[in-house]
Amino acid sequence: MLSLSRSFVALRAALLLSFAVTPSLSVTAGSFADGGNTQVSAMMMLVGNSEKVYILDKAEGNAATINGHSAWGSVWDINTHQVVLQDVRSNSFCASGMHLPNGSFVTFGGNNAVGPNGDTGKNPDGSTATWNSVYGDFDGGRAIRVLNPCTGSANMQSPQCEWYDDDTVLAMQHRRWYSAAEPLEDGSVIIIGGFVNGGYINRNYPNNDPAFEGGAADPTYEFYPSRGTPPQQFDFLVQTSGLNSYAHTFLMPSGKLFVQANVSTTLWDYNANVETPLPPMPGNVVRVYPASGAVAMLPLTPANNYTPTILFCGGSDMPDEAWGDYGNPAINTWDYPASNDCQRITPEPTDGSAPTYVQDDDMLEGRTMGQFIILPNGKLLVVNGGLNGTAGYSQKTGQTPTFDQMPFGESLASGPVGTPAIYDPNAPAGKRWSRDGLSTSKIPRLYHSSAILLPDASVLVAGSNPNIDVNTSTIFPTTYQAEIFYPPYFSAPTRPSPSGVPQTISYGGDPFDITVPSSSYQGKSNDAAGKTTIVLMRPGFTTHAMNMGQRYLQLNNTYTVQDNGTIIFHVAQAPPNPRIFQPGPAFLFVVIDGIPSNGTYVIVGNGQIGQQPTSAASVLPDNVLSQDASGSGSSSGDNGNTNTANSSGSHVSTGAIVGGVIGAAALLGIIAAGGIFFLRRRRNSGPTTRSGPPYGTRAGGPAYSMAANSSAFNLGDANDELAPPRGHNMIPSDSSSFIPLNQDGGKSHAWNTSSASFGGVPYKDDPRASMGGESGYSGHPMQEVTYDPYAPPDPVRSGTPGSHRF
Repeated sequence: MLSLSRSFVALRAALLLSFAVTPSLSVTAGSFADGGNTQVSAMMMLVGNSEKVYILDKAEGNAATINGHSAWGSVWDINTHQVVLQDVRSNSFCASGMHLPNGSFVTFGGNNAVGPNGDTGKNPDGSTATWNSVYGDFDGGRAIRVLNPCTGSANMQSPQCEWYDDDTVLAMQHRRWYSAAEPLEDGSVIIIGGFVNGGYINRNYPNNDPAFEGGAADPTYEFYPSRGTPPQQFDFLVQTSGLNSYAHTFLMPSGKLFVQANVSTTLWDYNANVETPLPPMPGNVVRVYPASGAVAMLPLTPANNYTPTILFCGGSDMPDEAWGDYGNPAINTWDYPASNDCQRITPEPTDGSAPTYVQDDDMLEGRTMGQFIILPNGKLLVVNGGLNGTAGYSQKTGQTPTFDQMPFGESLASGPVGTPAIYDPNAPAGKRWSRDGLSTSKIPRLYHSSAILLPDASVLVAGSNPNIDVNTSTIFPTTYQAEIFYPPYFSAPTRPSPSGVPQTISYGGDPFDITVPSSSYQGKSNDAAGKTTIVLMRPGFTTHAMNMGQRYLQLNNTYTVQDNGTIIFHVAQAPPNPRIFQPGPAFLFVVIDGIPSNGTYVIVGNGQIGQQPTSAASVLPDNVLSQDASGSGSSSGDNGNTNTANSSGSHVSTGAIVGGVIGAAALLGIIAAGGIFFLRRRRNSGPTTRSGPPYGTRAGGPAYSMAANSSAFNLGDANDELAPPRGHNMIPSDSSSFIPLNQDGGKSHAWNTSSASFGGVPYKDDPRASMGGESGYSGHPMQEVTYDPYAPPDPVRSGTPGSHRF
């Protein structure tokens, strides 16, 4: 009896444990849910495979440590929402990143080796140290970091699963910080521009050396893998000097690159280094960092003949002189409303017309640092950002000379926007934006926030850290708490359950079949088949309110409807032009009447860098209908607002299903062991650089009177020092923003500080380890090897599908 009682106690405790670590099987459509603690602030994220999201932070004083120093890398498990820390050797602060054809990922550049408060050390000869003994970070300015994503029970802290990061073996030719990166049709990556060291914007003021800024800017481009030629100057970066960080770059079907920065636009033949100027951005609205508008390529579909159109929304129309220089902005940016303007442009029209910007529907509010996430149903979600100001951080501006007077700590933005919005590119003009049924997050997501589409079609939202070093007590703190946003299609009681999805997609060639059972949908089978799209989604590499490499490609298809309601979709391969959807990893979704399946991981192309094989476009059979067939999917639900498990299981997310399996396996293991061991890591409060009362109650804080009828920001006379703000209306919070917890004169621009949620290749010997001031690195032992991301994989890091590793 005693033994039975103990078994019961163990069983009950194990059940409680499994519930504690397993995501709920019930989610609410349009809402945010707890995504766990990332332990490093998510400045950068990528979806490595069907199981793991990789996260990068800048080198800073996170309380979580690895190998004796603060961590700035982690792996977030999609199924359990738990993280494993990773050792990243160099400072990845504001790097760029991209996928490779075989499913690996690569990041480029970063910043100096830093210690507490972002300080860079000096060697005895006065040169900048390339390693910091406090934070244990190497200089990341020329770094090329390569990752082979691991799955399953692989050790995420092993050299095979961590970032390969050693610039004595693999490095760019030039230092780059805030560079742009775009994959090319052969799977290589072009790396464009960047700062050399750092600053608010990439210029001095007055701007007497727009090309190089006295050695602080780099207007060149290079390639990974290297083409063996020195970097060449890209004149567009000289023209756009200052506001050309993370230039918005998209490969076009012609092979040229569409590039937008500052208020200029060009179509660039990068092979010949020849530019074709396109019209400037209407209204002089800046979209690149630090204005940080939401930018994305609209879905590529058979209906638009796979012709790219780029959408720009938000950012800032601050006057040129207001942007200041490397040191700081010239004005109090947090007083300046972000733009709500949206523009579309089709850089290569197929009708013979000239490319031009076309006014689109305004956003529902102005946003800086808003971020577009393309959803499998072809709509665009915008999340994060602020109503006023810009990205970046500073301890002063041209109008606020001391840190004590800064009303939002180091943040240059205010008025966090917590409510997402959804843009429908196919809706009639005037009706493209909506936030109906969408809830509001309670976590401010400003500078260094990120968001990315997950394989179950939800969206991971994380990060926010407008601080030079970890600060968990300031008004907009370093944020470790992640959230998952569930778009409205999670209200569907049934989701498609396709089978037969291939592991690889080619450029042209024979079509393939995907089978969807009748339990995957409701209503007439013919209607369901006619309302189905089959799409390739590439979530991209996310940082700084952008997703580098993000694309949506609808594959052409026909279908055969069987009398039992099963639908067989005959699906074309990708168009035989690798410039339309570059080679590399993607997720294939089957979307029936706007409801997506879980995404299946695939590799597009042959998995190698080089010319991609192409064949003639797929030829599809005619549709076959069945007049009497119907779907048998569940029609139950909670007034269409929740997505809960039922016996069919067709609609439950992959994360929930696998999480439940993991919980059950853990339960059995615990019972067999006869005990429970539950270890919970609790974060200690990190170092703070500043604290104080919330904005509006700070002693001696500035007061902001808002004139009602002014539309111009007054910078004073040309020969005067910049005057305090006069008459430019700051946008107040409303139902679309955070519910104000602390108000001043009816306007809320900040959160009370108490309201925020906190939360296979070995290395090479490092010759720098014996240099003065640079010894003491305690990471993995290093061996003399040459790193090859295409080398045969260790069995533990075989991805999904396993055949894409070479």
